Amino acid sequence: MRTIELLRLGLSRLGHSRLRTALTMLGIIIGVASVVALVSVGQGATSGITSRLQGLGTNLLTVNPGATRTGFTRGAAGSANTLTVDDANAIAALPGVAGVEPEIDSSQLVIAGTSNETAPIIGTSAAYASVRDYTIWLGSFLTPADVTNHLRVAVLGATTASNLGLGQGSIGTTISVGGLPFQVVGIFQPKGTSGAVSADDEVVIPITTMQDHFDNAQSVRTIGVSVASAGQIELVKADIQVTLEGRHGIAPGGVDDFSISDQSQLLQTVGSVTGLLSILLAGIASISLLVGGIGIMNIMLVSVRERTREIGIRKAIGAKAGDIMAQFLIEALAISLIGGLVGIAIGVAATAVIGLIAGWGFVFNPLTVLVAVVFSLAVGVIFGVWPARQAARLDPILALRYE
Repeated sequence: MRTIELLRLGLSRLGHSRLRTALTMLGIIIGVASVVALVSVGQGATSGITSRLQGLGTNLLTVNPGATRTGFTRGAAGSANTLTVDDANAIAALPGVAGVEPEIDSSQLVIAGTSNETAPIIGTSAAYASVRDYTIWLGSFLTPADVTNHLRVAVLGATTASNLGLGQGSIGTTISVGGLPFQVVGIFQPKGTSGAVSADDEVVIPITTMQDHFDNAQSVRTIGVSVASAGQIELVKADIQVTLEGRHGIAPGGVDDFSISDQSQLLQTVGSVTGLLSILLAGIASISLLVGGIGIMNIMLVSVRERTREIGIRKAIGAKAGDIMAQFLIEALAISLIGGLVGIAIGVAATAVIGLIAGWGFVFNPLTVLVAVVFSLAVGVIFGVWPARQAARLDPILALRYE
């Protein structure tokens, strides 16, 4: 029998039981839609986290202090006071370093008119905006003169400014930070949130002013370093390590009282975690495809039983076993393929909605569609072979006698 005739016959049989066919497709639709949506969510999450990490700074290195140690008890990483402003100045003199910004942080009550909030206060240098890749929306950023002269000036994050009711026309106004008057000289463009930490909820002031009024310690919380080019990152890391070991009196091979991290390490960690998460989500969603395949097998076996006399008549008038098997396989494949295409459409729509809600936009890999189509066809073949063989192996004489 010709292939076109087999296709016509198989599809016409599906049209005779539309409700049954639709319900059988439902398992495939749900399975494929789940796989497409969940894999795309994993990819979208990876893209969103990666873009936010890259938004932390250009070719960024972060130098953090080491851990405190009391007797045999070791504190958390970064709990020691081992980094200073002089360390930052020494790093700034190294070749390949485009900018350095030491940071001291605090938390203070900020008041503007009748609005107030307790916000993170960051004392830093004039290089903070360029190293951390911030863009000024209104006004200007801190200048070297502001830092040198210990001026009470502040640059606000977008969220902080919004919470305090400040916007257009706010440059030059006075706010209270920890009970002291500060002049607003700038407001940042929004940068976004990474996890529970918002890069937009902060007040940036000169590090010298921070030391004068809120934290007179000479140690700093962290030192951000912007490397001139990506190809110099490893060389600059090595130079920073050697420089700080020399300044801190650490012998070669000794235990450093600081740590240096870069974006590639964070991106590799995030990539491995989200990759495993995507595989896990796809595996869970594939279970529904398996259930859908079992549904196809069940319905096809019932169909073979119901159409026993039809199979007997067709064999009696000359249909070969291969024709019978091909007809039932085509029916199973049609259910899987149509269900798969509908599932892909639903999965793509769900991906767009989730991306819009989550904030990473529409992230979709066309390869996912190809894999979903192949997978749905494979389900049709695997779970359609046995019923098709059952139909093909029926004895025509027994089939004709079947009631």
